[in-house]
Amino acid sequence: MKGNAKVIDALNRLLANELTAMDQYFIHSRMYQDWGLNKLFERIDHEFNDEKDHASALIERILFLEGTPDMATRESIAVGKDVPSMLQNDLDLEYGVQKLLKDTIKLCEQEQDFVSRNMLTTLLKDTEEDHAYWLEQQLRLIKLMGLSNYLQSQM
Repeated sequence: MKGNAKVIDALNRLLANELTAMDQYFIHSRMYQDWGLNKLFERIDHEFNDEKDHASALIERILFLEGTPDMATRESIAVGKDVPSMLQNDLDLEYGVQKLLKDTIKLCEQEQDFVSRNMLTTLLKDTEEDHAYWLEQQLRLIKLMGLSNYLQSQM
């Protein structure tokens, strides 16, 4: 089915962001693993897989709309040097994806591509209610418990 060019371009911008998130979560998860922070490793590795699923859904939709998925474009990743900066960088990335998802949902509504809109709404729910919320919660815990207590709880 021939899709709307503006929608396909927007889906490719989203794909670039999801691939960037996937890359950032990948490096952060391996850093946590190397540091022995196994709970953080497991959660961020889970987020890596979620981002891979998001990218897969976008690729499938772009292909269905007879577009070409852009697998080469990425945003800059922000690799943290310590746990708080890693969590904050991941949260900032999720906020960026969240804004782009909302903008693309609006475009899909304008272009009357309601199937793409529904798919993106599912991704937005995952981004807001799972990814960003969990990251906000971890940063709050660091403030409440102190960094050393938080890190001990993640071993």
